[in-house]
Amino acid sequence: MVLIPGGSFVMGSSSGYPDEQPGHEVYIDAFYIDINEVTNAQYEKFFDETGYLQPDFWFPEIDSPDEPVVGVAWQDAVAYATWAGKRLPTEAEWEYAARGGNVKTKYPWGNEPDETFEFANLNSFGIAPVKSFKPNGYGLYDMIGNVWEWCSDWYNKDYYTTSPDRNPQGPADGKSKVLRGWAWHSNPYHATVTKRYHSHPSSKSYSYGFRCVKTADSNMP
Repeated sequence: MVLIPGGSFVMGSSSGYPDEQPGHEVYIDAFYIDINEVTNAQYEKFFDETGYLQPDFWFPEIDSPDEPVVGVAWQDAVAYATWAGKRLPTEAEWEYAARGGNVKTKYPWGNEPDETFEFANLNSFGIAPVKSFKPNGYGLYDMIGNVWEWCSDWYNKDYYTTSPDRNPQGPADGKSKVLRGWAWHSNPYHATVTKRYHSHPSSKSYSYGFRCVKTADSNMP
């Protein structure tokens, strides 16, 4: 995991999709985040040790152990995170970390799309092993591209109009959960760091995965 220092940033975009507006300043306390998406190998250890159900689309004979696990519902991601002594990131933590210190840019690497695909697995034919592309400024891989990542928050399209300015946790309830980060099939021109996506917490997809976080006062191994 990587320690993300506490700080402020403008979350969302005043010129993005309606649910990304308004851009608003948020302070985030320091936290640790996985440097890559949870892999098949990590998730296999989880269900081997706990007896938890295998994910959908589980094909170990063809999928690489170091590819991100997919076919996991939000509840599955929470179960893994709890077993690992971690949790899912809030939407605000995710966006802050994804920016990699570039708090004012459209993408983690700058304001232009990654047309040479150095930083992100986008517009491709499938999932890539983690760490196949360059990391962002915090040393995090695949914050954009590869698979969408579950966050802890309920989704509300108008949440940014009432969001608190320190460590927002999302709405108290809702019908769908937030996903962030785009996936392998996404258009590189659209894949901004502010894009909000959402799906029912029981949904499973070949493009849904996750990574975990810990609060900074947690005991790290």
